[in-house]
Amino acid sequence: MYFNSEKMEKTIGRVAKKTPEVSETVSGLLVKKAFTYQIMALDDLHVFSQLSTTNISQRITIAYTGAFGVLKHRLKQIFESVESLPDEESEGQAFGVHERLTVKYESEKHISLHWRLDPISDMVSDSVVALVLNIGREIPKVAVESEEATKTEEENNYKAESVDGSVAHLDKQSGNVESENESLKERVRVAFQRIQNAMKPIPLSVS
Repeated sequence: MYFNSEKMEKTIGRVAKKTPEVSETVSGLLVKKAFTYQIMALDDLHVFSQLSTTNISQRITIAYTGAFGVLKHRLKQIFESVESLPDEESEGQAFGVHERLTVKYESEKHISLHWRLDPISDMVSDSVVALVLNIGREIPKVAVESEEATKTEEENNYKAESVDGSVAHLDKQSGNVESENESLKERVRVAFQRIQNAMKPIPLSVS
């Protein structure tokens, strides 16, 4: 025996204010109660049902000892929109990524990520976490000499310090690295090469 039954969905609330044209798509939440189906807007959910919605804000703290400006620079190479946030809004150094994620400087050893739960923001946060962990493994802490100093040779140098206190000096013009620690010297040299390659990618050949 075969029973053919038709299911009818009724639009209510804001969705029902406009009569859709033929073949026009109707968007909304489909709510089933007993044997009835209703299509309603998200904002009408608490009005026409006993259900409610909520926003979930997520926060994660990550160990990071590098320069905060270096992290921002690396993120700009990946994301189109990375903007600094006002101090009064973020209560400290912070920047936003595509207006979905906030990266905040907590201390010399930690940063925190803040975002509202949704699929796209979750993907952005996963990308940022992966980048932070990658920087922590590959690049020692880099500090740029003060720009307010007189224009001497120091303006073209970077100073890098490793966890064990070893020091390396990098000439950003020539790329030469000086350090008594060969391991740190090689890490700084490789990191500088990668930054240069990211800033000046290989041009595409003209066909």
